[in-house]
Amino acid sequence: MVAGVSLVLLGMSFGGPWIAAVGLKEIANDISGGARQVPSLAVSLAFFGSGAGGLLMGRLANSYGIRWTVIAGSLMIAVGLGISSLGAPWQLYLGHGLFMGFIGNAGLNAPLFVYVSRWFDRRRGSALALISSGGYLAGFVWPTIFERSIALVGWRWTMIGFAVLQLVVILPLAIAYLRPPPELPQEGGAHGTGGTRPKVLGWNANVVFAMLTFASFLCCVTMSMPQQHLVAFCSDLGLSATMGATMLSLLLGMGFFSRQGWGYLSDRLGGLLTALLSSLMQCAAMSGFLFTQNTVGLFTVATAFGIGFSALIPAYVLTIRDLYPMSEAHWRVPTLLLFSGSGMATGGWLAGYLYDIYGYYLPAFATGVAFNVANIAILFMLLVRQRSTMTVAHAR
Repeated sequence: MVAGVSLVLLGMSFGGPWIAAVGLKEIANDISGGARQVPSLAVSLAFFGSGAGGLLMGRLANSYGIRWTVIAGSLMIAVGLGISSLGAPWQLYLGHGLFMGFIGNAGLNAPLFVYVSRWFDRRRGSALALISSGGYLAGFVWPTIFERSIALVGWRWTMIGFAVLQLVVILPLAIAYLRPPPELPQEGGAHGTGGTRPKVLGWNANVVFAMLTFASFLCCVTMSMPQQHLVAFCSDLGLSATMGATMLSLLLGMGFFSRQGWGYLSDRLGGLLTALLSSLMQCAAMSGFLFTQNTVGLFTVATAFGIGFSALIPAYVLTIRDLYPMSEAHWRVPTLLLFSGSGMATGGWLAGYLYDIYGYYLPAFATGVAFNVANIAILFMLLVRQRSTMTVAHAR
């Protein structure tokens, strides 16, 4: 029940940024003379703010309880959407970055990851996969609805309407269901003895953690590019906005549904191997956007991309929870999500910036492939190290 309610909460809270992603061209034409990097940067700031604010909100949730950070986050999302609807670029940045991101979604995203993980000692990977699907549940449900709403009443009223709707859904659920989690035994992980530094995979624990967070940044740069620009990309190819929104919903819907299968696999394969396999598939699908421009091909590539990227974030979180003790989860998990959110922010803005320079999306998508290749290299190095330390441990 807790995991299911958390999924719904995140599915609502992450709906807001998709308004700017779906209405990218309309917002750009209204407030920035057609420059797509302006609404792209707003969405990027929302992702970055969610990650950065998670460090603060994770500590507050650990001290005062998850219910209060979720309620405060929902209220701030409503404020952020209201400010963004006023229409100036700085208002769009302020509403998305500070209110929707840093003190809005940050109050739900990282705190709920830690909160739900404390309810499970078995099938934790499946539980994390479920709740981390909240953002993609939002992407599956809302783009087609937002596209129709923007066409009928405009993007400003769409923002205001969604601000009210998410309050109506989130506040009662948070009050009714988010009670304190059970106390679980402290798991092992990175522990030192005496004056020695703690080790993970035979290396300094923080070095391994830095590698994981950097890997999450790299893969999320790639991950965000099609998500934020697919509707505009389809429009450039002559497809309707409705077709583009449907394709985006398919991509994120596949991310939502396939993530449950990845969660099942991660409980058996472990977080690192799952992340590597997912990253390989994402890279292959991202390459497909470089060569495919017809409707059937784009739907196929979007489907493969949705399946590919969907395991990455829960696999990283599962790896952190497996390698490090529970007492460190309240800051390690938000730090990881800060870097992944920063990658989402960088990728969305970078794609818009490169589009404004070159006038088409292929240079941006090629850059995304390069970031993904670097991510694969880091994950492969960590996986080899993990297998070698396991072999030594078994030999002893």
